[in-house]
Amino acid sequence: MRVLVVTCANKSVLYMTTPLAWALRGAGHEVYIASQPEMAEDIANTGIIGVSVGETIHLNEQLAEVDWATEPEKATGKTYWHKETPLQSDYARDDPYGELAMLVSEFFPIVCPDSMLDDLVSFARDWKPDLVLWEELSYTGAVAARVTGAAHARVLFGNDAFAQLRSAHLDPMGQKWTDSRPDPLREWLQPRLERYGCEFDEEIAMGQWTIDPLPPWIWRPSTSVHYIPVRHVTFNGPATAPRWVFEKPARPRVCVTLGVTHRESHGIEASAEDLLQAVGDLDIEVVATLDASQLKSVSGVPDNVRVVDFIPLNTLLPTCSAIVHHGGSGAFAAALEHGVPQLIVPGTYWCDSWFGPVAAANGLQDRGAGVFVSNSSQLTAEGLRDQLVRILADPSFSENAARLRTELMGVPTPNEVVPALERLTAAHRNRS
Repeated sequence: MRVLVVTCANKSVLYMTTPLAWALRGAGHEVYIASQPEMAEDIANTGIIGVSVGETIHLNEQLAEVDWATEPEKATGKTYWHKETPLQSDYARDDPYGELAMLVSEFFPIVCPDSMLDDLVSFARDWKPDLVLWEELSYTGAVAARVTGAAHARVLFGNDAFAQLRSAHLDPMGQKWTDSRPDPLREWLQPRLERYGCEFDEEIAMGQWTIDPLPPWIWRPSTSVHYIPVRHVTFNGPATAPRWVFEKPARPRVCVTLGVTHRESHGIEASAEDLLQAVGDLDIEVVATLDASQLKSVSGVPDNVRVVDFIPLNTLLPTCSAIVHHGGSGAFAAALEHGVPQLIVPGTYWCDSWFGPVAAANGLQDRGAGVFVSNSSQLTAEGLRDQLVRILADPSFSENAARLRTELMGVPTPNEVVPALERLTAAHRNRS
């Protein structure tokens, strides 16, 4: 069958979908990945053939213009954004309508511009995919599938926070909008669907099914969404592993990373100075993946810290005793895959804390395999140091992380879910 993968202009999101794309390709299916032109090189680096659609949007530059410290509260009136250690349930604790409306009016049009939609529909009409897999921000994929009669599914890159917001306004069957206020997503997508003679419904909003790469114990909203679990398989793009990473460290090795998304989009992240101060006087070896811009505010790099711009986590983590990170789904899942205790310090740009980091931190802490240290805005070097010392001294954290790794090995791999995707595609495809 022909499979079209649609992703927004974000490398981390692309890499989360790549193993599934390769599983389908390895099963003999034709696979293309579509995104904006600025993603062409990153897609090429996955080894899957890419298709550029729409115009270059300079996504990270647009995101950099947002005041991440105040914009969410100004738009929604909510004040729990800066709690030290929030719960995922906080996200819809108050009326979530304002947050839903903000996402639809301010964020989705940036990542799903009309130029991308029109170009993607044109390509889909020409190529006629059987299945469209669209990551959860790329509604252009859902529209293109509807127009061409292809089956389609959402692919999550983190917690299903959007379903959490949306389900608060739907009937128990998850099909009818019950709020007296207009449905923001319908109002945005309906005129775009009408251009192609189509109508909005909940399949457009939530996909015909949803592929979920997070473990089953991660918080999930109570909805009618059909979830297909898949094991996250770490993909970091092209890289070369340094020889030293395979040597057994003389002292406990700790990874400190803030990922690449915040680095590139200028979100609020933990202070590199605080991170390095927290580990500087401990009898450990630290590998910190920080670039020059993140090191500008650092007064000095401690002797026990090795700074590298980038290193594949699936290469580094097997020799680590703990990881300190921002809560990104890639870092979280890689640590889970290798049974490494985690200390999570979520950053913020738009509401991404609620699309993975908060739920992951809550779940790990509940299972004794990690600690929700604090939100980035609340972080102190002393607080992080105390929690790191605690994790390294208490063997129960590594034991519980190993147990979660064993559980993860029972979740179907991307290769193992391909037959299910083939069956679902045959059932949902509506080719005229």
